[in-house]
Amino acid sequence: MSQTAPSIFVDADACPVKDEAMRVAERLGLLITLVSNGGVRPSRDPMVRIVVVPAGADAADDWIVEHANANDIVLTADIPLASRVIDKGCHVLGFTGKPFTPASIGMALAMRDLNQHLRETGDIKGYNPGFRPADRSAFLSALDTLGRRAKTLAGC
Repeated sequence: MSQTAPSIFVDADACPVKDEAMRVAERLGLLITLVSNGGVRPSRDPMVRIVVVPAGADAADDWIVEHANANDIVLTADIPLASRVIDKGCHVLGFTGKPFTPASIGMALAMRDLNQHLRETGDIKGYNPGFRPADRSAFLSALDTLGRRAKTLAGC
């Protein structure tokens, strides 16, 4: 008996791999939902949903948490969002292809808090490393693998 196919949810406001995620979703036959405060171009593909949420802290995150189900895939660089959807049984992948898992999320949250403290005290600068072509390639490979695994788990 086949369960519902997994869906992909994208925290799309600062996502550098939206097009890549849509290509993988199309190849795997998965519904993809891009959630943002605006600025995402519409798609004619019926398997691509665009959700615009009101401006405000965590509005997109809250929408994703409310609508994502166990075995769905969430794409985000937001560590607190990753933690919230991991608690729901979702698979979570960062934009560089790095997975967030139940085993790794605690350390990711701790490092986020430490780095925030160090930035606030001036001990470090707040620069994030630039997004590289190798990151894009790693993301594509990881999402393809994760999407296939989620489909297998769903019996699709």
